[in-house]
Amino acid sequence: MPVTLLSSKEVSSLPVYTVEADNLDACDAPKDAIAWARANGFSGASGRVLTIPGKNGAVVGAFFGLGEPDAANPLAAGALARHLPEGDWHFAAPPKGAELATLGLMLGSYAFTRYGKKPRNALRFAVPEGVDAGRVERLANGSVLARELINTPAGDMGPDALEAATRALASEHGATLAVTAGEDLLTENLPMIHAVGRAAEAAPRLLDLRWGREAAPKVTLVGKGVCFDTGGLDIKPAAGMLLMKKDMGGAANVLGLASMLMAAKLDIRLRVLIPAVENAVAGNAFRPGDVLTSRKGLTVEIGNTDAEGRLVLADAMALADEEEPELLIDMATLTGAARVALGPDVPPFYTDDEALAGAWLGPLRRSPTRSGACRSGSLISHVSIRRSPTSTMFRSMASPVRRLPVSSLAVLWRRRRAGRISTSMAGTRQTSRTLRSAARRRVSAPSNAFWWIAMGVRPDNASVDTCTGLPFAA
Repeated sequence: MPVTLLSSKEVSSLPVYTVEADNLDACDAPKDAIAWARANGFSGASGRVLTIPGKNGAVVGAFFGLGEPDAANPLAAGALARHLPEGDWHFAAPPKGAELATLGLMLGSYAFTRYGKKPRNALRFAVPEGVDAGRVERLANGSVLARELINTPAGDMGPDALEAATRALASEHGATLAVTAGEDLLTENLPMIHAVGRAAEAAPRLLDLRWGREAAPKVTLVGKGVCFDTGGLDIKPAAGMLLMKKDMGGAANVLGLASMLMAAKLDIRLRVLIPAVENAVAGNAFRPGDVLTSRKGLTVEIGNTDAEGRLVLADAMALADEEEPELLIDMATLTGAARVALGPDVPPFYTDDEALAGAWLGPLRRSPTRSGACRSGSLISHVSIRRSPTSTMFRSMASPVRRLPVSSLAVLWRRRRAGRISTSMAGTRQTSRTLRSAARRRVSAPSNAFWWIAMGVRPDNASVDTCTGLPFAA
């Protein structure tokens, strides 16, 4: 990562003066530097960076805008990584939410350089007093892992490469990885994962990573790993297929979160399940109208082969549910309807557990049914999130698409518009879940795990930090 955190300020370190909106006079910068800022129209707008020249023209410091105090986004410090020249830096006065600002700085330094893009400037930044550098690095490294996996084209990140990345993570943290691939998926009763991925050159597989004490609380993460999605026989148009390398964003995000949790050495029994497939077109591809049998035993009529994510998730979550984990989280790029509803940066989440929803949404400024940003200083999440409905009314909408009931469920609701997100979630739940006791907790995050913030396009936000508000905080 281009930003290196230093435990103490170097003698040659240059200062970054933080300025709230229209409040230059409160800054402790030299008077001539403040005059320079005014001459350049610097007002402290959020994310604005202005370098300060010395008498010989060399940079001797920088101003950084915090924006309005009530609306400040500490993660906007990512702009510093893009605009500061190489060298040693420190905050002249630690900003409010210094830990988030440090995290934002590291996230903002991210660039995808695998294919030759020039990396960002290398910065060394002194950690503000009171900031847990190890925690910040864990969060940043997990986000970078997710971004690297998501940004890598499908030609280099197919099911086999995703397995290799998972194996490398397991090796780094002393975890175990079991892989069920190809025809073995049928033997192990994972038929829908097999059906979705059987047409691709790379065999479909289920990745099963385990880490931690067996007697510790069980936390299971399930991530959709569709490494490329053509749409299958219901093929996508060119524009809809162009960015489908990112359809494994759920898998990337659970691996990033797993990296954080294992690096923090939390006392949990962590399990990560990833159905890794490519939804391809070939003579043996599954077809519209086919009826598949899920791991749970329910039959599912295929209304559209481009609704493959809920199929692979259903088998993986049914397997996860069998050992009754205390907390089960699944992440997926489940449906573009979420992006239509909430835009590219606001991920919805679903849970029937009111206490769990409250734990996630409690730090938000606005009501639990609205999106909002966390209070500065909280590392739960500074990106907006929205809780969406899980009403049982949607279960009937996941009914067979034909007049004759040829299956238990359908993967595509017969009406194409309203309720598509909740309907897809209802279908996934019915094919994956047994009845669970009140002590067990489940949350789903379907949608924008793969959009701008996860790619690093918006470096003032993180990709997986929406999940660091777990009861087992990293």
